[in-house]
Amino acid sequence: MTLTLEQIRTDVADVLGEDPADIPVDENLVDHGLDSVRIMTLLERWRRDHGVSVSFVDLAEKPAVDAWAALLGVPAS
Repeated sequence: MTLTLEQIRTDVADVLGEDPADIPVDENLVDHGLDSVRIMTLLERWRRDHGVSVSFVDLAEKPAVDAWAALLGVPAS
């Protein structure tokens, strides 16, 4: 299964307990309640399910869906 922008958004919404439609793709996710534990949860999920090889620091430096998509090589569509 390929990681997509919408999958990233859905996964973020899942760990935040929000609706994916309420998760902006271009805003700092920390402002929406994302913390280091949730970033690690996402990272482990993506490593397991999609074989991503980015680090926690990579994700924590730019906590936004579109920035993560670019980092993970996902087309921004």
